[in-house]
Amino acid sequence: MKLYQLHSKQRLPISLEEAWDFLSSPANLKRITPEHMGFHILSGADRPMFPGQIIQYKVSPFPGYATKWVTEITHVKEGEYFVDEQRFGPYALWHHKHFLKSVDQGVEMEDIIDYKIPFGILGQLAHPILVKKQLKQIFAYREKKLIELFGKVEGSRNFLELKSI
Repeated sequence: MKLYQLHSKQRLPISLEEAWDFLSSPANLKRITPEHMGFHILSGADRPMFPGQIIQYKVSPFPGYATKWVTEITHVKEGEYFVDEQRFGPYALWHHKHFLKSVDQGVEMEDIIDYKIPFGILGQLAHPILVKKQLKQIFAYREKKLIELFGKVEGSRNFLELKSI
């Protein structure tokens, strides 16, 4: 079983409270997801985030392929972190940790996603060509969109790494 990890950090010139309010609202995920993904929330995003919350999405990760994606918010520590885990969807495993912390000039967001591709060796072969490329594009879009919405901490460098673990 081959596992992969995406690790991302970005600093924004906003308060921890403002970052938490935006990022912990499932409805805002559509705002920071590329249009070509056909991302639509079907249910579960009508109240503030809580452990046990089930959110259903429709997503089209690749042209001509649409799927339902069901995640559960498994852990929440207000103002610090939350975790979402896929219950049904395009990955064999998806465990996404979102961390926030106050830093000089704003807040640092950190995402750590541990994931596994389905379809055994075929999935592993598709990873560098399709999946890794798509995840990099999604997080590059997200970084750009968050800068458009909130600005950028001067002199900060954003970080994105995808690796096998």
